[in-house]
Amino acid sequence: MNIVLNLVLFQIGWVVTVFGAGRDAWWAGPLSLLVLAAVTFRLTPWPRTDMALLCVACLTGLIVDSAYVQFGLLRFAEPVPFDGLAPIWILGMWMSFALTLNHSMRVFKPHLGMAALFGLIGGPLAYYVAGSKFAAVEMLASPWLVYGAIAVVWAVLTPVLLLLASSWLPKLDPARPRAA
Repeated sequence: MNIVLNLVLFQIGWVVTVFGAGRDAWWAGPLSLLVLAAVTFRLTPWPRTDMALLCVACLTGLIVDSAYVQFGLLRFAEPVPFDGLAPIWILGMWMSFALTLNHSMRVFKPHLGMAALFGLIGGPLAYYVAGSKFAAVEMLASPWLVYGAIAVVWAVLTPVLLLLASSWLPKLDPARPRAA
């Protein structure tokens, strides 16, 4: 899949998702995920790996963002499957992010330190913009605590997810070309 196409579709999907979440249109997130997934799975040479990453990212997002709620750091725009858990729209965002790992984010695979730095800065920035510009997220604790926690989580998870993507390619899609 073309790196630029993947990046553009992800970014458009991100805006559509948080805009919708902040305006009681939670369904916009899953809809944007469907568009990205349809294009990705039509063009990817690594469908099994991308699907496995999508599932892992969904579970990871459920755990991480539910922890933010449980620890009183964040409140997300509704709906949620169950009280105290991450909302549907943000799980779609995690799955969309997973569909970038072998595509637009693959440039970070040989540079995991840069991937960690990208997560350290990009993670909190995404939550900040989602909250301050789109009203999709509300901070419930000190900004230093909230953004510090998000920064650490994303600084760790970004390279870990990229490592999973790299290690799963030869196992799940062995006859396919390797992503960088």
